[in-house]
Amino acid sequence: MDPTNDPNFTPPSLNPNIEPTAPSSKIPKNAPIQPLVLADMGEPVDAPPPHPHPSMSSANLKKVTHSKIPIKHTELIDSNSSSDTEISTKPSFHIEDDQEGEVEAILPPSVTIKSNQIADLEEVPHGIQRQAKKIEDYQFPTHRLATKLNDDSKYPLVIVACGSFSPITYLHLRMFEMALDAINEQTRFEVIGGYYSPVSSNYKKQGLASSHHRVRMCELACERTSSWLMVDAWESLQPKYTRTALVLDHFNEEINIKRGGIMTKNGIKRGVKIMLLAGGDLIESMGEPDVWADQDLHHILGKYGCLIVERTGSDVRSFLLSHDIMYEHRKNVLVIKQLIYNDISSTKIRLFIRRGMSVQYLLPNSVIRYIQEHKLYINETEPVKQVMSDKAD
Repeated sequence: MDPTNDPNFTPPSLNPNIEPTAPSSKIPKNAPIQPLVLADMGEPVDAPPPHPHPSMSSANLKKVTHSKIPIKHTELIDSNSSSDTEISTKPSFHIEDDQEGEVEAILPPSVTIKSNQIADLEEVPHGIQRQAKKIEDYQFPTHRLATKLNDDSKYPLVIVACGSFSPITYLHLRMFEMALDAINEQTRFEVIGGYYSPVSSNYKKQGLASSHHRVRMCELACERTSSWLMVDAWESLQPKYTRTALVLDHFNEEINIKRGGIMTKNGIKRGVKIMLLAGGDLIESMGEPDVWADQDLHHILGKYGCLIVERTGSDVRSFLLSHDIMYEHRKNVLVIKQLIYNDISSTKIRLFIRRGMSVQYLLPNSVIRYIQEHKLYINETEPVKQVMSDKAD
């Protein structure tokens, strides 16, 4: 979120009393998000297969001389491993449950469409954990957060998107799916959950509906269209604008400190990496002078990391090269290219609603119905410059 929309915004250079972020000791030391290369895995991976010894039997000879060049990241074997078995690229979703009455494990997301995601049920309320409207009643949502890693050779990852979501659109939903594909194909991480974190009503931006409306629209968008996305209202319930670095600290507090991370198949708790999911326009705002505090950028990019979805007209890679702090933490930044460009904008959605135009197929039907029932965005105005901007939300 652009810090300049905070009504109490003070340029970092003039604000010596910035609220401190979480200390490094409280954040798990995870591997960088950038994919591993053979050089990172140790010399044994690069070495040729062992030369067969004359005393070996024909059966053992066949086993030793068998070799293949790793094609996918999931086929890279750690240099300390002594196993000659091929690593399967198809994850198994079977969880043994020998104890009667044991709570069913929540597994990481898959591409399989579930019965409760069928389109004709999209508008039917689904029994998920609703978010509170008051901070006193707040509870961190975990109903779709995986409780056990599916692949112990991978690192657990939670994706967090901060934004206005006024209203949430299909692009906001697609960003998570694009991130999921990129992580599965290019990294050794396993996504165990995803969260929307709508900004509070104290974020002064025209076109911003009340926070409880935006939280509810995000819930409606997720509950029937996804099996792994959730909405966290903590940021929206704060009495003032909360810096993105502190929002990520909140997720680290809830997932790693309070809950101890996630359980592996071996019964060991493992720390979860938390990453910010953002569009290229938000990242470019990080390059504007005296908007983001340098200490926040080091905290977000160095301690957590960032998944950046490119938007039309943005050159994220050139920006990463030219921005000193971004370049320093480039191993913790993954740029996601849109293979099918989607530039749906919440700003344009609000404009269509004010003009009485159709927004069908631009956002979920349940969200459209909610907007109509609560008469959102109808009698509001926005500056022409904001509506026509290429960086509209």
